[in-house]
Amino acid sequence: GGEPHRAADRARAGVMAEILFLVHRAPWPPDRGDRIRSWHMFEALAKLAPVHVAAFADNEADAALARDKMAPLCKSLAIEVRKVSRTLALAQAVLKREPVSNRLFRSAALARHVDRLIGQGGITHIVAFSGQMAQYLPARFDGPVLMDFVDVDSAKFATYAEQDKRQPLNWVHAREARMLGAWEAEVARRVDASLFVSEAEAALFRGRSGPGAGKICAVENGIDTDRFDPGLALDRVETGEGPLAVFTGQMDYRPNIDAVRWFVTDILPLIRQRHPRARFAIVGRAPTDEVWALESLPGVTVTGEVPDVRPWLAAADAVVAPLLLARGVQNKLLEAMAMARPVVASAAAATGIDATPGAHLLVAQDAGEMAEAVCSLFDDPMGAATMGQAARARMIARYGWDARLAPLGDLLGLPA
Repeated sequence: GGEPHRAADRARAGVMAEILFLVHRAPWPPDRGDRIRSWHMFEALAKLAPVHVAAFADNEADAALARDKMAPLCKSLAIEVRKVSRTLALAQAVLKREPVSNRLFRSAALARHVDRLIGQGGITHIVAFSGQMAQYLPARFDGPVLMDFVDVDSAKFATYAEQDKRQPLNWVHAREARMLGAWEAEVARRVDASLFVSEAEAALFRGRSGPGAGKICAVENGIDTDRFDPGLALDRVETGEGPLAVFTGQMDYRPNIDAVRWFVTDILPLIRQRHPRARFAIVGRAPTDEVWALESLPGVTVTGEVPDVRPWLAAADAVVAPLLLARGVQNKLLEAMAMARPVVASAAAATGIDATPGAHLLVAQDAGEMAEAVCSLFDDPMGAATMGQAARARMIARYGWDARLAPLGDLLGLPA
């Protein structure tokens, strides 16, 4: 990367700024954590200058949705559908001595497109979202380059390796942690600023990446408090009788699968000793067979994909986030708190959220504490409602998206 003042020089010389936004998943629709952040980032960048987007999509349907929505808002848009199998990506990564994550997002066509765009000379600023997209950064570029790593992905794989000793998975995860860690540090040295979703992630990265890694700063996630508003008239969901705990999330994502399995096997039985009619709804798209199987247990509902999570949040007597592994800031908690729901989170899930345990949410360590916290909300609906209101007030004060993404203009040297 170059120095921001060069872009400023070009701006003074009358050269219009244009931003290239490289993103690993086309940001529309913003219905999962990574796309929520990248969508709001795209909107913030588009207010600063015309934006060229180069992105991937997981399937043709996602690509079509994103093209319809985004094409009118971009200067140019290229979306490639990813077709690389994990097995092939692993084999290639081992042969080439590189992270599997990069191989999963490798496309010669997208690389040619990016090179062509940059070669035309109009691009003055580059923002890459998620470490896998750093492979598309040009070797030489004289404008500012921002890398939004979001989370320290290498640390996530290190945790996977610690938690799962089965071979060959353990070897794969340990290798990825090592290769990705080296890649992240190398990228950070090349760019002007590296962004993370929380100060905790930024601090972790500073400790791992060594000196000379440019500027490392936290740009936190926000929440759309107008959309997640308990005052809105929402469709009612039929949830049956008895107090309801709700979990929301992408249900083919390993930390979410582990979280709901732990809740159903270890925590819900303790809750049902005190509240025999207590129920637990697992709300989110793409449940694995393992998640669907949980529905055979008493009190458990698995919804699969729903058109809107808000009615489920509105129906919840408690929203739970029993995550054993969580990186960054959990959007699912911000959404629930903005909806004025009382939340029970594991210590891992609550990390990175600027809120006071006991006032804005309850934080629990083990299964017994989790069950106790959920039961305390079921036992005291008035107290639960008061905590929910405090949570919403906290979200409005602290987590509006405009406020969270305001630093982007300064980091790019572009006046808002």
